[in-house]
Amino acid sequence: MKPADFDYVRNYVRAQAAIVIEPGKEYLVESRLLTLARKENIASIDLLVDQLRAKPGSELHRRVVDAMTTNETSFFRDLHPFEALKKSLLPELVQKRRAERQLNFWCGAASTGQESFSVLMTIAENFPEIFQWNFNFIATDLSLAVLAQAQSGIYSQLEVNRGLPATHLVKFFKRQGDNWEFDPVLRKKVLFKELNLVSNWPFMPAMDVVFLRNVLIYFDVETKKTILGKIRRLLRPGGYLFLGGAETTLNLDDAYERVVLDRATCYRTPLV
Repeated sequence: MKPADFDYVRNYVRAQAAIVIEPGKEYLVESRLLTLARKENIASIDLLVDQLRAKPGSELHRRVVDAMTTNETSFFRDLHPFEALKKSLLPELVQKRRAERQLNFWCGAASTGQESFSVLMTIAENFPEIFQWNFNFIATDLSLAVLAQAQSGIYSQLEVNRGLPATHLVKFFKRQGDNWEFDPVLRKKVLFKELNLVSNWPFMPAMDVVFLRNVLIYFDVETKKTILGKIRRLLRPGGYLFLGGAETTLNLDDAYERVVLDRATCYRTPLV
């Protein structure tokens, strides 16, 4: 890949999505752009970048950003946050919110929906009465392509094999040919929306729990600080933020309190 083409792509992706692609990652960009070029019937990466330069702001630019976004996910990924949700946070939140009967969840960078549906299954298995409350669950992502799959609730055999207990497959999914469909009643409890974390956010209700796992690692320090500050202001007092195992609020936003729940770590906003 030509150095000038690599710089063009990485600078554009950083400007649009704040994703930092360091020098030395040419192989990654080349691999993903080659896949995109084949999908778009473009003969080479050189020609793809030529089209980008010729038509600024085109739909192809959006697809390049999508291609550069890592959408790795699975059901009950890393497991421990969902155990903490089941054993500690949901019992606490049910007790605190019982009088008002209101709970709000947000899954940022929701990808193809497995994390959001894992949270829903955890609630359904342990505190189904929450669904009778004023319950809001928003799931967002930068990529329209992954949101489309999430909204469909359709997963391959390989996807359901990754992290999903057999008991949950039987209870919450129905076979559709070679694939599996997540329970449509539960699926409709999630509002899937496009959202770029580094752009202006639309109005959202004050949140009790936010999942933003394995996302901050792709941003620079200032972007991390900005996003963590916006989430903190969105969370209700005493609300919880789950980050990825390699992520932290330490030295980025010290207003959060680090909370260890068995083998999971989350971050709580001040009570007042």
